[in-house]
Amino acid sequence: MAGHSKWANIKHRKARQDASRGKVWTKVIREITVAAKGGPDPDDNPRLRLALDKANAANMPKDNIKRAIQKGSGTGEMGAIEEITFEGYGPNGVAILVETMTDNRNRTVADVRHAFSKFGGNLGTDGSVAYMFTKQGFISFASGDEDEIMEVALESGAEDMTSSEDGYEVITSSVNLSKVLEALTANNIETIEAEVATRADVLVDLDAEASEKVLKIMNFMDDLDDVQEVHTNGEFADDFEIEE
Repeated sequence: MAGHSKWANIKHRKARQDASRGKVWTKVIREITVAAKGGPDPDDNPRLRLALDKANAANMPKDNIKRAIQKGSGTGEMGAIEEITFEGYGPNGVAILVETMTDNRNRTVADVRHAFSKFGGNLGTDGSVAYMFTKQGFISFASGDEDEIMEVALESGAEDMTSSEDGYEVITSSVNLSKVLEALTANNIETIEAEVATRADVLVDLDAEASEKVLKIMNFMDDLDDVQEVHTNGEFADDFEIEE
């Protein structure tokens, strides 16, 4: 059983930060719009189903959700949104992967390039750092029978399971996430979150000073209107305090 990463703490902090800034709706609307390109029916579109789960968790009005689905499935009136992933290096040479959704490619390229330059980093070419990351499915549990969760998860196609004082986390391939989640639900195993996320295959240790620099560029990137997610292979120092 693999160990649990400190990145869970970063994820939770960023979630609270996004919510306080009112940005979470914008991100989820974009995710619904792009996911709906695969079809407007969540029963036949696992990515859309996950996006709708996020929308419901964020208490998004049904009208907003409906418009986003219509836009993505081609029945809306607004311009198309495309996904663009940027790769580059930040402070201390850490790899940074920036996932965006935008209706204006030129604006997004300029914003992301400026963010890299502002913090002493540089925007790389396609493939320069993407190979260091893997997109996987993650299902989190606050509690439950560890043996039962593991048995059901592995039998339904999960790859691994981690544990910590905060609970458990099942890891799957991105394509198997919905199948594993359905199996857990069918066995009345309660989950607290399910998502497809990108994580570094190998983390690079950072001291407190470097941790602060990397977090600054990640927060700046995260504040850009078109940015959905920001990833790095930097591992924050144990003595680095995250401001709530």
